[in-house]
Amino acid sequence: MFNQPKVKIGIVAVSRDCFPESLSVGRREALIKAYTEKYGADDIYECPICIVESEIHMKQALADVKNAGCNALCVFLGNFGPEISETMLAQQWDGPVMFCAAAEESQNNLSDGRGDAYCGMLNASYNLKIRGVKAYIPEYPVGDAEDCADMINEFVPIARALYALSNLKIISFGPRPQNFFACNAPIEPLYRMGVEIEENSELDLFEAFKKHEGDSRIPAKIKEMEEELGAGNKKPEILEKLAQYELTLLDWVEAHKGSKEFVAIAGKCWPAFQTQFKFVPCYVNSRLTGMGIPVSCEVDIYGALSEYIGYCISEDTVTLLDINNSVPKDMYNESIGGKFDYKHTDTFMGFHCGNTCSKKLAFCEMKNQKIMARALPVEVTNGTLEGDIAPGDITFYRLQSTSDGQIRAYVAEGEVLPVATKSFGAIGVFAIPEMGRFYRHVLIEKNFPHHGAVAFGHYGKALYEVFKYLGVSDIGYNQPACDKYPSENPFA
Repeated sequence: MFNQPKVKIGIVAVSRDCFPESLSVGRREALIKAYTEKYGADDIYECPICIVESEIHMKQALADVKNAGCNALCVFLGNFGPEISETMLAQQWDGPVMFCAAAEESQNNLSDGRGDAYCGMLNASYNLKIRGVKAYIPEYPVGDAEDCADMINEFVPIARALYALSNLKIISFGPRPQNFFACNAPIEPLYRMGVEIEENSELDLFEAFKKHEGDSRIPAKIKEMEEELGAGNKKPEILEKLAQYELTLLDWVEAHKGSKEFVAIAGKCWPAFQTQFKFVPCYVNSRLTGMGIPVSCEVDIYGALSEYIGYCISEDTVTLLDINNSVPKDMYNESIGGKFDYKHTDTFMGFHCGNTCSKKLAFCEMKNQKIMARALPVEVTNGTLEGDIAPGDITFYRLQSTSDGQIRAYVAEGEVLPVATKSFGAIGVFAIPEMGRFYRHVLIEKNFPHHGAVAFGHYGKALYEVFKYLGVSDIGYNQPACDKYPSENPFA
């Protein structure tokens, strides 16, 4: 995939010197065999130099996995493990790290063949804590070769997102629009994550756009757009300007990556954008997001960050939507109630002007932006991609800073229902179990903004682990009816 890393996890087995080293050797070999048979060998590297029993071994293993080009690490306790050197290994590793441990194989070999890694994981976790080292530990981190292979595979998207964030630059253009302070949050927490921010003015972008007039690549871009839109190409007269703008952004990204490998964009889209550029950028935003460069609207920096995290985890296109409007009761009664297992309050509509990639729409066509056209000449509001979002599983989520610089997040899995929206924009009828309570006691109670990122599939487990690893202690989710929120009135 473009604009995200390829993960290579170095697997280092460790052994406590009063346990047979052969246990760790054999169990590591069985783990590698199980992983490659089920998932292939592309994501992992077996450190063959030594079994880590000491600090010297730790240094040797660290050098080996770095030389092998690994960007993530799995510390595998083949037996009890050396709690000092194994956690020093994690401490000196510059990147995502996980721990897992070998289960005992057979009741017939519980003397010389017993490894006690079940116990060793306790000491490992204690030592990680006192060293201040973050590590991913699976829900149940002890298993046989096949179990541990599955754990490592689940770590792959988590590691991909974490590594990418430490090598990400978010490029923004302009301040947040008036009355959109909800998108304005302190950026200091981003630097703590390793994310770099480049803030630019709209004038910088406009100057670059003007310099791309007559660019020789414009005709080829127009052809790409025509092929993508097909019968939905309802505004052919605007494609030249949109192609010019797309090339402007792509060239800006390449020229401004600097020391970082990956990029996301937080773009300005109104109110002056239309009158000066003479179009709206929605369709171009949808195309770049489809290419793997997420673009948020209304200079929503944390929205762009959230989109990018979902892109890395899902390896698929994402989008950013307003948690927008309620589903009318007559629509619910006609198209949802009795057909799907959702209450009326479980449903809502997710909407944005036209930033969702055409691949994620059931149908689409180029139009003008209806809301903006209420206050501006229609001819400067062309360039939005409209259509109903395709039905299927989704995860709604966001990472956000509070006004005092604390990061919090939410994750909720649900689906887009196969129900016609009968509305405008890029829009869908969403259903999330217990959405009404989640809306009130997470989204409202904890002051989240109206934008939510959407990944197309159920990725709640990996997103939750990424947020935990980043140090987010407040992660909201849609709790079942039997599980009350702290702010929920028990008598309601």
